Amino acid sequence: MNITIEHDAAQGRFFTRVHGHLCVCDYRLRDGVMAMTHTEVAPELEGQGIAGELVRAALDHARQQGLKIRPLCSYVQAYFRRHPEVQGLLA
Repeated sequence: MNITIEHDAAQGRFFTRVHGHLCVCDYRLRDGVMAMTHTEVAPELEGQGIAGELVRAALDHARQQGLKIRPLCSYVQAYFRRHPEVQGLLA
């Protein structure tokens, strides 16, 4: 799926709209650590890789900004278990 992900730093959110549904990956930034708190995709859109794309965008941003990640969201925790290549971003 080809989606455009946007970053709203003021809201601490990476987001996209797919078929009118808002899909989000929320975080809180403190002392150089992105605490990733919530990922949500509408039930009818699940299984299409949207949540993974949102998390990848957040991790790319963290890498570019020299930030570490604290995965508080269960989806982000699972993402880290499935992708050992991102372990170096853990706070």
